[in-house]
Amino acid sequence: MSCKPAIKVTNLDKCYQLYAQPKDRLKQFLWRGKRKFFKEFWALHDINFEVMPGEVIGIVGRNGAGKSTLLQLICGTLTPSQGEVAVNGRIAALLELGAGFNAEFSGRENIFMSASIMGLSDAAITERYDEIVEFSGIADFIDQPVKTYSSGMYVRLAFSVAINVDPDILVIDEALSVGDGAFARKSFARIMQLKNEGKTILFCSHSLYQVEALCDRAIWIDKGEVKMIAPVEHTVMCYQNHLLDSEKATDNASESPIKSITENVANILNVTTLSQGVSGSVVPLRSLQDDLHIKVEFASAINLPIPHIGIAITSLDAQIISMVISKSDDLVIARDKDGKSLVEIVFKQFPLARGEYWVDVYLGCENAIHIYDVALQVAKLKVSQIGIEQGVVKLPYEWLPQS
Repeated sequence: MSCKPAIKVTNLDKCYQLYAQPKDRLKQFLWRGKRKFFKEFWALHDINFEVMPGEVIGIVGRNGAGKSTLLQLICGTLTPSQGEVAVNGRIAALLELGAGFNAEFSGRENIFMSASIMGLSDAAITERYDEIVEFSGIADFIDQPVKTYSSGMYVRLAFSVAINVDPDILVIDEALSVGDGAFARKSFARIMQLKNEGKTILFCSHSLYQVEALCDRAIWIDKGEVKMIAPVEHTVMCYQNHLLDSEKATDNASESPIKSITENVANILNVTTLSQGVSGSVVPLRSLQDDLHIKVEFASAINLPIPHIGIAITSLDAQIISMVISKSDDLVIARDKDGKSLVEIVFKQFPLARGEYWVDVYLGCENAIHIYDVALQVAKLKVSQIGIEQGVVKLPYEWLPQS
């Protein structure tokens, strides 16, 4: 593997000129810089980092932090105000919806146009054309103008082109959140394949779970500056703590907390939380004494691999205290002829200390990366305890005899 960085960003700045009214642009031109008729907005300031070949880098930050601007500068669709971006290898990008395609062209014409821009010859595009169309799943519409496509069809085609031009570097900016559940699952599986092949990937997403599952390191961008570059677990933890410190947690509770976030692929049907025979939306527990039982019923399409379950115990301000994922434990989940499954778990002598906690349930794909469905705050745990000790968790311990 080459020791030359796949991407090197040096002293990168991006400044926009904001005009209060259109005529100020003309004034600026006529005065030729002798006066300023605009305000400066620095979208990025003094950005420096390197990405080595084969690394998968996550980019996190709030809306407006400068993440998309950074990716566009790396891809060359924007020019920097100052600094330099050096890219070593063929780059394929899936940026915001609408970028890269001509709305008047057909899907077929856009495939050839986009792939040729990425450096493929007509012969190479023709060789890969069938694979691109097959992966997109929109063969029936490939000769229609893309302006007639739905957002999901648009993303399918754009992603199919990006991953089939044999890129050295793949850049993804939130666009996969537009696709339907089945395609998103297939897309994440392909991203994992590219990762295993040693491709360099930049992955920008608000889904911190997916960032942590896919990436080696993560870059946290805040107000146009790099706040942190570190191993992904550390960056995500610090970013989550920042969000908790700066915002009040939103109330996710609703009359029906079990809600699908994708379309007819896999769904949580029911979650039962109980302890000592008591079940419901509020479950009392005695710390280190009572067992907590959780049953999750879900259904999935028979043609899909059987999904996996994730169960999180969170604080009232949405901080994850503990999570278990069936895939991590190599749990084999059965499915009946109707596509239904039942998973049960027990937390013996529940180890959390006095307080109130939420139970969240996630239904993910066979790789536990793409989330099909989520049930947030399905039950509130009210934990009591004997003793006056403070804290969140009761760690196992023993006093050693005095010598």
